[in-house]
Amino acid sequence: MSHQRNSYGKYKTEFNNSITNPIDFWGKEAKHLDWFKQPDEVLSKDDNGFFRWFKGGLINTCYLALDYHVENGRANQVAMFFDSPVTQTKKQYTYRQMRDEVSRIAGGLKNLGVKKGDTVVIYMPMIPEATMTMLACARLGAIHSVVFGGFAPHELALRIDDAKPKVIVTASSGIEIDRIIAYKPMVDQAIEKSIHKPDSVVLFNRKLGALVTRNARDVDFCEMLKNAETVDCTPVESTDPLYVLYTSGTTGKPKGVLRDNGGYAVALNFSMRSIYNIKPGDTFWAASDIGWVVGHSFIVYGPLIYGASTVLFEGKPIKTPDASTFWRVIEEYKVSSMFTAPTAIRAIRKEDSEGKFMSQKDLSSLNYLFLAGERCDVATLKWCEKMLNVPVIDHWWQTESGWPMLANMVGIENLPVKPGSVSKPVCGYDLQILRADGTLAETDEEGLVVVKLPLPPGCLPTLWNDNERFKKGYLTKFPGYYFSGDGGFKDADGYIYITGRVDDIINVAGHRLSTTEMEEVVSAHKQVAECAVIGVADELKGQVPLALIVLNSIARPIHEIAQEVVQMVRSEIGPVASLKTVHVVKRLPKTRSGKIMRKLLRAIADGENFKVPSTIDDPEIINEIKDVFYPSLK
Repeated sequence: MSHQRNSYGKYKTEFNNSITNPIDFWGKEAKHLDWFKQPDEVLSKDDNGFFRWFKGGLINTCYLALDYHVENGRANQVAMFFDSPVTQTKKQYTYRQMRDEVSRIAGGLKNLGVKKGDTVVIYMPMIPEATMTMLACARLGAIHSVVFGGFAPHELALRIDDAKPKVIVTASSGIEIDRIIAYKPMVDQAIEKSIHKPDSVVLFNRKLGALVTRNARDVDFCEMLKNAETVDCTPVESTDPLYVLYTSGTTGKPKGVLRDNGGYAVALNFSMRSIYNIKPGDTFWAASDIGWVVGHSFIVYGPLIYGASTVLFEGKPIKTPDASTFWRVIEEYKVSSMFTAPTAIRAIRKEDSEGKFMSQKDLSSLNYLFLAGERCDVATLKWCEKMLNVPVIDHWWQTESGWPMLANMVGIENLPVKPGSVSKPVCGYDLQILRADGTLAETDEEGLVVVKLPLPPGCLPTLWNDNERFKKGYLTKFPGYYFSGDGGFKDADGYIYITGRVDDIINVAGHRLSTTEMEEVVSAHKQVAECAVIGVADELKGQVPLALIVLNSIARPIHEIAQEVVQMVRSEIGPVASLKTVHVVKRLPKTRSGKIMRKLLRAIADGENFKVPSTIDDPEIINEIKDVFYPSLK
């Protein structure tokens, strides 16, 4: 496919300017927003020595996302299209309607004692009340922490104890294709398990038949709104927290990524224009979940701050009702740019490899398809290009960054696409590939992906209540750099290729999950003496977890034990973990110091070429492990 270049060299000029003159570059970008008080400094350091953006500026993210547009000519434009094929429901909300509803929810939360600086945990499915509750928290200056609805009570309890919410807002149920998942009993179980207890649990009853348990602390969502008055936006410091979003940590303890208000708003506004090439009034659709960073940035805050229309979709790429769903949504709402995970496209391709569903829809509004969340294989990218006849752009970023770090910035210059590469660094990211010793890697030499400090606006300034973990996890490995935890290399044209995680986080259909945490659950089984959980390549999901267990005794059928292990992971972490394969082995390969060689296990499982490491304690174990894996790969 040929891609037209618009003003050749513009990307290079913009990028170089953002790196050599960051204060000037981001100072100009900040002026695109309506501040209550302009910042005193564009870039500064706080008492911990961490970089902060737009110190002294007063802002409110909800004001930027809603009130500003109502006051400046977009009151009657659709802010959000809600489309739920699983409940056969469609709604749309103008900017004025969204502002009024959000303002009343904020008033209800205020009546429950929520004020600036308090935390609110949101455990809800993909419904308008969830996005509006996020914005209502921002309106009050409260800090929201959205927990993905697929997480089990144990995981939710960990996040409750870390975030210490004054209020939890939930719904009666989510829906997984055609299965009702009752949320309220899980919330009650989580509160039972947690040390911290919220003052109130606000329940939005969807009336879909799910079990709804009742407690003294419960408040009905609709009842809360009856007595609520609308409230104005509370000005907050640019550097005040907007939200905490938990991501899997390698210790098993959830890691609370902190997001500020001012830097985030500036970055998202910039990205809508420069990366996604959206115009105010266009429809942008990120087919993700609000429980993940994509949902925060590009379902809720980014499109609304920019004055676009966003799509909130409660469904799946297939089976709701079939593989035509994505294309129907694009046609119906005239989507200009779409963002989804390669997993979704692979699922559609598997069901409709000839693109027959696609050909039946009018997709003329679509200008770009953006893919992220996991590596996009070349075959999937080429299939999309052929079927859609638009640029298909694989790009890369993290929960920690909050917005793209590597992308073809088509709003500035549409560079040629190189399948397999996530293109070039986004403005503000001085991204480099280093060797383990900190020296710069050569062209095409795989190394560690780092970003020279300061990180641009919008990235995490630190972790929630854990500065030491922030420093240890991201800043100490290479002083002066942010360490991404990913490996990659750069080609002769400056294009970056990401090769995957270098720690024990795996990526299952765009969901980052800790294998360490899964191992803790697996090892809790009374007949498991030792275990290793690894991520293995999967055609559909990118990676799936696989457990190898060593038993302390075999008094019962092995398949029963394996089924129990699978169920334990599902109960403790949730269905999102999707552990289905458990192999019983006599022993695990280890270094002489006793460390399990997970990288070697991954190579064997994926059928890759590998050298037997000299550090292995017993080379004979390799053949035993091969015998376990290869039958399952045939």
